[in-house]
Amino acid sequence: MEEIYERLNHVFQDVFDDENIKVNENTTADDIEDWDSLEHINLVVAVEQEFGMKFNMSEVTTMKNVGDMAKIVQERKTK
Repeated sequence: MEEIYERLNHVFQDVFDDENIKVNENTTADDIEDWDSLEHINLVVAVEQEFGMKFNMSEVTTMKNVGDMAKIVQERKTK
């Protein structure tokens, strides 16, 4: 899981153009200033590209924080 968070940090830093972003399982859109609905789409696409996977719509709509996103990535990696 540590590797997933490291890679997610890089994705978030790239998408939001902020090297100081450090995400954890509890990070939400409220914690990152520019994280709005448009940036959420960019973020989802960037995470999909980073991990070579696609989220389905129900996964995207049920993600409440970065921890939810990381869990989905981890589950996909173990399949």
